Amino acid sequence: MASTSMVQAQDGPILFSNVDVFDGQTLELMKDMNVVVTGNLITQVTADDVAVAGGQVIDGEGYTLMPGLSDTHVHIGFASLPQAGLLVGLPEYAVIHSVGDAEDMLMRGVTSVRDMGGNTFGLKQAIDTGRVVGPRIYPSGAFLTQTAGHGDFRFPNQGNPRFGGTVPEYEKAGHSYIVDGVPQVLAAARENLRHGASQIKIAAGGGYSSPADPLLGTQFTFDEMKAAVDAAENWGTYVTMHAYHDSAINQAIDAGVKDVGHGQLMSKKTMERMAKEGVFLSTQPFTVCSEPQLDDFSNSKLAQVCEGTENMYKWAKELPDLKVTYGTDLFFVSEEMLSEQVEQMERLLPWFEPGEILKMATSNAGELFAMSGLRNPYGEGSIGVVEEGGYADLLLVSGNPLETLDAVTKTENLKIIMKDGVIYKNTLN
Repeated sequence: MASTSMVQAQDGPILFSNVDVFDGQTLELMKDMNVVVTGNLITQVTADDVAVAGGQVIDGEGYTLMPGLSDTHVHIGFASLPQAGLLVGLPEYAVIHSVGDAEDMLMRGVTSVRDMGGNTFGLKQAIDTGRVVGPRIYPSGAFLTQTAGHGDFRFPNQGNPRFGGTVPEYEKAGHSYIVDGVPQVLAAARENLRHGASQIKIAAGGGYSSPADPLLGTQFTFDEMKAAVDAAENWGTYVTMHAYHDSAINQAIDAGVKDVGHGQLMSKKTMERMAKEGVFLSTQPFTVCSEPQLDDFSNSKLAQVCEGTENMYKWAKELPDLKVTYGTDLFFVSEEMLSEQVEQMERLLPWFEPGEILKMATSNAGELFAMSGLRNPYGEGSIGVVEEGGYADLLLVSGNPLETLDAVTKTENLKIIMKDGVIYKNTLN
């Protein structure tokens, strides 16, 4: 875990001089630029000479300045926590454990994440107030699952509370809500929003890691999905979902869901619908078809998902209007596996150029985050871009990231990491 003693605060403006700029949007570097940061915002991007009275000048030495990276599918509350730690462990320890994962993510250059299920409200508050170090968090809160759905991780001998069982510990801790019927879905969504959720997450189809459900099953009825959407839209935000295949995805879109989190087994026709209707695809490069933390049943389902990855990305490449974001969905993994969070971008190289991949993890992610609307916890500036009015979440990297992903996937090439105008890493001489 990185040391927070490297944090460098600055009272006056900061000028990054002598830098090339990847702005997160244009697949061509802007050469010999000057970028001014004032407070936590980017206030000037220019090729003209700039002076900052009373500020700090950082000679970028010809390196590339670019937006901080975003991972749009994390479970930061239990990313490298063993599964038993969530199911039967002390909830206080799980929170403390997540502090280390949060700092490590930031020190990999990930300055913003969307948490797709888990109680991360306290961690987010601790990061935002400067108590601990980590990325910006867009929290979903407890993800909503039907009985026996993806998100129902009860042991076989644990009954449903409605039929004599007890409430699972992970549900008490606010990581997942097992809900059936419109009233329960409404109550659960509103409970998440009460705690500060920036969007609502539902499990709309089967999952490879969940112990009971078929992978290709559709979960929740249309009315249940619509209830989640209604609750979110009443608070000015949107619903994202877990699903892999057509029937679940199309029913969710019919209900008003605006973001597909996975989608490896859907058809090109469904993907074309998403592009036409402005539905985001927030997916992950599942190219490793077996994971050591999973049992045989889960790995058999993962293998099916893995087989669909190639077609999904091939079709996405053919649909320029489809907004795709980068995510990893790493949970219950070793710290070594979690350390591959950024490196997994390289799995996309068979289908996309480096710049296209980086757009997924910068400006495309920023557009997705902005859909939180009234629930956007970071609505002052833009995320994922280097432009005036954008948040000062910046990386200074060695090399041209539009030509080689090594510039960002190898941590030694991250010369400066800045989040919210604060420098957390600086290895320039």
